[in-house]
Amino acid sequence: MRKSRSEMDALINDIVNEPKRDNSAYLAAIAEARDAIAKAEAHFGVPVKVTAKTKAKANGKFVVKLIFEKAD
Repeated sequence: MRKSRSEMDALINDIVNEPKRDNSAYLAAIAEARDAIAKAEAHFGVPVKVTAKTKAKANGKFVVKLIFEKAD
């Protein structure tokens, strides 16, 4: 189904005018994970393989556990 030009313009305007999300916590978590990977590589002296385990807790928290091992 093709959308008319005015429908597409309305859709784009809706997307542009949506409230912006605050990604600061996400960006901080990614920076912390990258730092941990760099520290693990420095510790082992070689590239590392990273696996993650996740768990949703009853209190609403979402826990991510990163596991580092030497890459094969």
